[in-house]
Parts: sequence; C-alpha cells; structure tokens
Amino acid sequence: MMTWLKRFDTWPKQVVILCCILFVTLVGFVDYLTGYETFFFTFYLVAIFLGTWRVSVAFGVLISALSVAAWISSNIEAGQHYSSYFVPVWNAAIMFAIYLIIVFLLAGLKKIHEELEERVRLRTAALTREIQERMRLQKELLETSDREQRRIGRDLHDGLCQHLTGTALAGHVLEQKLGVKSQVEAGEAARLVQLIEEAIELTRDLSHQLDPVELKAGKLTDHLEDLAADTSQRFKVVCHFDCSLTHPLDDATVATHLYRIAQEAVACAVKRSRVGHINLGLDSAADGIVLTITDDGAALLEKMQDANLESFALLRASAYRADLIGATFNIERLATRGTRVTCVLPFPGAKNAAKN
Repeated sequence: MMTWLKRFDTWPKQVVILCCILFVTLVGFVDYLTGYETFFFTFYLVAIFLGTWRVSVAFGVLISALSVAAWISSNIEAGQHYSSYFVPVWNAAIMFAIYLIIVFLLAGLKKIHEELEERVRLRTAALTREIQERMRLQKELLETSDREQRRIGRDLHDGLCQHLTGTALAGHVLEQKLGVKSQVEAGEAARLVQLIEEAIELTRDLSHQLDPVELKAGKLTDHLEDLAADTSQRFKVVCHFDCSLTHPLDDATVATHLYRIAQEAVACAVKRSRVGHINLGLDSAADGIVLTITDDGAALLEKMQDANLESFALLRASAYRADLIGATFNIERLATRGTRVTCVLPFPGAKNAAKN
C-alpha cells in the first residue's frame, strides 16, 4: 500500500484534492446504481488513503465525512428504508468512526515512515561525508608519502652522494700518497675508493627510484626499463621489461602513479621467497594502456593470508593510486605458479564512449 501511495508524492496537492472528491462522487454514484444491497465501504477507502497520505489528516477526516454522506445518501436514493432516523445516523457514526481510526493509523504510519526516511537521509549524508573525508585523508597520506620519498631521494642525492664523493676523493688522494711512498697499503686504499664509488652509484640509483624527477610524458618507459635493470642487479633476479605501447602517455601525474604501482608490485615480489623471474609489461590494448607485473614466486594472495601486512599495505596503496587516475587494479594467482598484478588505464573518453 505504501508503495502505491508514494507514487502520488509528486502530484500537486490541489490535483489530489480534486481527484479524491471526484472519486468519492463517482463511488457514491456507482453505489446508487448498484442498489443499497451492495456495500461499498472498501472503495471509499481509496480516496481516504490518498487524501490522508498526500494532503493532511484534516483532509482525510473531511473525505471520510464525505464518504459517509455519499454512502448514506446513495442508499436512501436507491430505496433503502429505515425504521427510524436513529438507524442511519447510528450506521453513519459507526462507519465514520471506522474511517477515523483508519485515518489516524495511516497518519501515524506516515509519520513513522517520514522519520525513518529522515534518519536514513541523515545517516547516508553522514556516511557520504565520512567516505569523502576518508578518501581525502587517504589521498593526503599518499601525497605526503610521495613527498617524503622525494625528499629522502633528494637528501640522498644532494647530501649523502656528495659526502661519499668527497670521501672517495680523500681516499684517492691517500692512495696516491701511499703509492708515491711505495706503501703496500696503497692497494687497500684503492679498494676502499672502489667500495665508496660503488656506494655512490647505489645511493644514486636509490635516490633515482625515490625521486624520479624526470618522470614526464614519454619518460615512463625509460624509468620502467631502469627499474627492471636495477631490480636484476640489486636482488639477483631476472627482471625484464617489455613495451608495446603505441599511444603516448601525456600526463606526468598518471605516469608517476603507474611507475609507483610497478615499483610497489616489484617490491612485493622480491620480498617473497623463491622469486626467480619478474616481467614488467606496458602495452596498448583496445580498452586502454595495460601495465602488468608478473612473477614466478609464491602466490601473493596466500602470503597475504599469512598476515603479510606489509605487502598488503603496499598493494592497497597501489589500488588506491589506480583509483585516483581512473584505472582498474587487479591481482590474480597464476594457474601454475606466481602472481600477476594488472592495472588498466582507459584511454581518455573511452568510458563515455562505452556508455554511449
């Protein structure tokens, strides 16, 4: 019944009032035509329900009175005779009382319904604000993390690298002095300088990963190739990068997020045991740009079930990065062994075209 009544919520009240009066008149006329033997009590309720729900309780009472009057009048005009005037008055009073009970019950039901709808609206609004605030905090946290990584990367490049370079120069001078004096320690000094130079190169690579300052349009493939090479060198795994990208990526922010997703997926892979091969792929597909990171290690989903919270946090951050740029993020366990992480970035306008 409530579903039927709610259909009239958009109707103007003046139209509802007119419809109710006309309906009572029509039912009263049909009641007269069918004779006083037929009881039309239920049919009058339609106008009473509609008037009470859409207009007001007072109008519902008025329609109830009109319904009782139409019922009594139609029966008298149809030829019904009463032994005294008290009988039709009593019947009318009983019928009016029943209608009043129905009106006030319906009014109470409407009030409860409106209160519930208001509570739902307020809770929905509060939940929407909470979700928006959580998304804002997550975005701010992610931006803060990226900013801190870039700061650490610059500190490594501008501070530690410079300090190590000065140390290497001092060691080189010491090597030359010891060589002039034909000291056997000159070889050890040369070895020390070599180790410091390796540390400088390692620090620069680490700084480059933390702060990819040149990650702009057209540079994503170069950085992914460097990531694969650095992963192979540092973690002693075979890491390849394959690219068949035919559409240029012109957004530096999107390129940065894709690089971070690849970087975090590789970090999760190398932290699991028995990883021998990692493959990075950047391809063009019919629905957009596809970034894939595939490895042959233990299934990441199983590791996450074993409370690998660090990997779980990294991949949650990757999923959120994908959502920020409008991409889809998926992790799947391969049939044989390993895990594939996939991020699909739709081409601009692809979603709108799909909807049309």
